[in-house]
Amino acid sequence: MAQEARLRAGRGLPLFWRVCLVNGAVFAVGTAVLAASPATVSTPVLAREALVLAVGLSAMLLANGLLLRTTLGPLDRLRLLMEDVDLLRPGQRLPEQGSGPASDLIRSFNAMLDRLEAERAAASGQALAAQEAERRRVAQELHDEVGQSLTAVLLGLRQVADRAPAELQQEVQLVQESARASLDEVRQVVRRLRPGVLDDLGLVSALTSLVTEYARLTGVEVCRRFSPDLPPLGPEAELVVYRVAQEALTNVARHAAARRVRVDLSPTFAAGDAVQLRVVDDGRGLGDSREGAAMRGMRERAMLVAATLTLGAHEEGGTELRLLVPVPGPGGGR
Repeated sequence: MAQEARLRAGRGLPLFWRVCLVNGAVFAVGTAVLAASPATVSTPVLAREALVLAVGLSAMLLANGLLLRTTLGPLDRLRLLMEDVDLLRPGQRLPEQGSGPASDLIRSFNAMLDRLEAERAAASGQALAAQEAERRRVAQELHDEVGQSLTAVLLGLRQVADRAPAELQQEVQLVQESARASLDEVRQVVRRLRPGVLDDLGLVSALTSLVTEYARLTGVEVCRRFSPDLPPLGPEAELVVYRVAQEALTNVARHAAARRVRVDLSPTFAAGDAVQLRVVDDGRGLGDSREGAAMRGMRERAMLVAATLTLGAHEEGGTELRLLVPVPGPGGGR
């Protein structure tokens, strides 16, 4: 409401009348100069008179062009921003300078971006909160129902193995191993769906468990470096860091064909108090590929905690992902 009141208060003449007044002022000044000058026009027009007319016309066109560029120039900048704007990269704005219809349009567009980014962040927050709640529910059901059922099956097979004849011992052991492998897979799925270690032991322990399991499953060499003196981020920001690291490692396993991955987590003071997550691989790089759903999902998560997410080529080859999470202030704000 305050923005709308400010725009109404600063609204002047419509753009059409401003352009007309600019052209009228230029032609009026040109006419006055011509009337006050001793210049005359003969019939037929002499070469010297034609030169004077050409110079006067050029001066009028130049003055008209400069004035119109000042009036309409912001519209070109606005068009370029409208073509490139992405709500998952917040903060793209045009400077609000001067007054007039073009400046009012820029202010209105910036205000619209503020509203859209706020609404997108709120909607994303609700969707991701529902997603996390569903993950917790599924993980709980897998742990309580499927996990306990497989555990009961293993106990029953153990009793069967103790009483089975010798010729059936090997078959019973194979079934036991299959049930035990299924139980391990269920536990891995539960850990991926709900990182309980994040709630119990903290972010560093959760990331350590994540990269250790990633290295075991993929065979990729993983070098990790986690600072022991990280500032507190809060549960929501820690979950964002964990999920971004999880998705980044998944993307490396699917697309990068990397042999080595480095995961760093450390405080940084280059852009204020913040914590930086870096995931660097030596894979095939980005190439001409466009951002997919996974990358946009990571950007949506980053928006929830006012974090900055960048993805680009690493100087030594491969791909580098950076997540810069601001540290909450004393009052819990950012």
